[in-house]
Amino acid sequence: MRALMVTELDGPRALGAVEVDEPVADDSSVLVDVHAVGVSFPDLLLTQGRYQYKPDLPFVPGGEVAGIVRSAPDGSRFSPGDRVVGLTGVGGAMADVVALSSEATFPLPETISMSVGAALLFNFLTVHFALVRRGRLEEGESVLVHGAAGGIGTAATTLAPHLGASRTIAVVSSEEKAEYARSLGASDVVSTRNWRDDVLGITGGRGVDVVVDPVGGDRFTDSIRSLATGGRILVMGFTGRDIPSVKVNRLLLKNASAVGVAWGSWWAEVPGRLSSQWDELFPLLASGALTVPEPTRYPFEAAAEALLDLERRRTVGKSVLTLR
Repeated sequence: MRALMVTELDGPRALGAVEVDEPVADDSSVLVDVHAVGVSFPDLLLTQGRYQYKPDLPFVPGGEVAGIVRSAPDGSRFSPGDRVVGLTGVGGAMADVVALSSEATFPLPETISMSVGAALLFNFLTVHFALVRRGRLEEGESVLVHGAAGGIGTAATTLAPHLGASRTIAVVSSEEKAEYARSLGASDVVSTRNWRDDVLGITGGRGVDVVVDPVGGDRFTDSIRSLATGGRILVMGFTGRDIPSVKVNRLLLKNASAVGVAWGSWWAEVPGRLSSQWDELFPLLASGALTVPEPTRYPFEAAAEALLDLERRRTVGKSVLTLR
């Protein structure tokens, strides 16, 4: 089968297609013919050797897939021909066929395409965990979303109203991205150039209850300043490259919290956490109440281009690779 393999830590251009043996299913794995693979920021960092997890070379990146079940263990909830999405973990997804654990495999509603399915898991489950369990979002609260046109930002802008948010404020860097955020249903859209003043103006000086921050960098301090009393800033990544520091007196004065969001380690600790999350999201997806934005599609062989576009911030929304 085909797989995309990283042989050197020289960035996305070192990613190449190779022929490898297909995985062999065991008594606990679901064998899936992959139709689409999600592309994420950790994939980019992995090709550069800059992610916290550092697999031995060579390795196949990618962590989320959508496809058709080829075989499933007896007693599982899956049968050959089922449409599914699933997680491989930090790597192994960019291949024609993958073996998934039953606990990390989920039914895909008929109303959702394979490409959209591959864009679902990382971002929407991460944001669900962030807002519900870490941010403890309450009915009627406001949510500020940095990087609102990116993968995490798109999921946060789309999902927050279904979790109780009364207002979602999107922070974007261009008019194209502003239009995209509006199409997702953002209540307000502000520019990265003067976002803090705009947010305080929109909220009448009160600030926001929750900040979703996958960017980090120099805007982190202003994010804390933009919090309402009792607000929470969710630390979700550092696409801005710089890891910020916190002057904790700012937290003290506002009874505010800076909250880490490490979804991967959370669900890996306890079996069943992923299924519990999916069970909460599935009714919204199946009914059409929650609309997942169409991703940017790339051919399987164009994975390097997809990662480079992500690095250069050319991407709007989530990116996926299509195989079938």
